Amino acid sequence: MAPKRSSAAPSSTSATATSTSSSTTPLSSGPRTLSANSSVSEIAFHVWHQYLTTTSQRTLLLDAFMAFLVLVGGVQFAYCVLAGNYPFNAFLSGFCAAVGQFVLTASLRMQTSSSERTGATGGSANSGKGGKAVVARGEADGGVSHERAFADYIFGSLILHFFCINFIN
Repeated sequence: MAPKRSSAAPSSTSATATSTSSSTTPLSSGPRTLSANSSVSEIAFHVWHQYLTTTSQRTLLLDAFMAFLVLVGGVQFAYCVLAGNYPFNAFLSGFCAAVGQFVLTASLRMQTSSSERTGATGGSANSGKGGKAVVARGEADGGVSHERAFADYIFGSLILHFFCINFIN
């Protein structure tokens, strides 16, 4: 795989990259730009490669946890369909806990990734008096800091699981 990457390392003009992308560019190299006639697999690989290279480690961890919650909810639903739902309150509580935790994690992801993007791009939050102090705290454009967002996430998770445990009865 290393020789493929080194052969794509020299930069070329977009005209030659477009004309040779379908025949000589391997899928594992990840083209910088896509042509109008790119295949679906090239587009999917490009999107995946851009996601992995541009997303912060914190956001990747949140996305992995959200994928795990989808898996847990799917397994619980499949078990309910295949084996029956005799303790229905237990199924409903577990499934609602997975869905609720997914929603809380998505909210945490939106709060933390939006302030990272605003701080990294240096948008309108840097202009004006005291803009850098606002971005440094992570409160750009009326958002909240990472610590406050995580505290809200923990508080919401405790409330959610309290109600789920109470609902099992």
